[in-house]
Amino acid sequence: MATFVVDANVIVQAAIDAAGLGPLHGHELLAPPVMPSEALSALSEMYYRGEISSDLAEQARPRLQTFPYEVRQPAGLEDLTWQLTRQLGWAKTYDAEYIALARLLDCELVTLDGRLIRGAGHVARIVSPAALV
Repeated sequence: MATFVVDANVIVQAAIDAAGLGPLHGHELLAPPVMPSEALSALSEMYYRGEISSDLAEQARPRLQTFPYEVRQPAGLEDLTWQLTRQLGWAKTYDAEYIALARLLDCELVTLDGRLIRGAGHVARIVSPAALV
């Protein structure tokens, strides 16, 4: 069993997809404190943009809380998040918090965000769920 940091888009996709966690099933999944709120917000945005139906959104919402991930906030998370945000030239800290957690815990960050993989792959080990198959 491997340990991975998962971001909100991975958890949202698992909540709306019949395959659920897919290749992440059975692994230890961790997330920073921002993830649950960000996942709920992302699901709501998908509904309001018309990307998913109201029925699917209502089915997926409670599933967000059922996935076996643990929220972690180790010492130094905020400091490293701040440093990474500055290093990467980002205004917002959300994505950097995932990267910081993965670095502090010495594990991979799993995301569906290709921009994140391309933009920060040089500062952390970042992969897509498909790369785990």
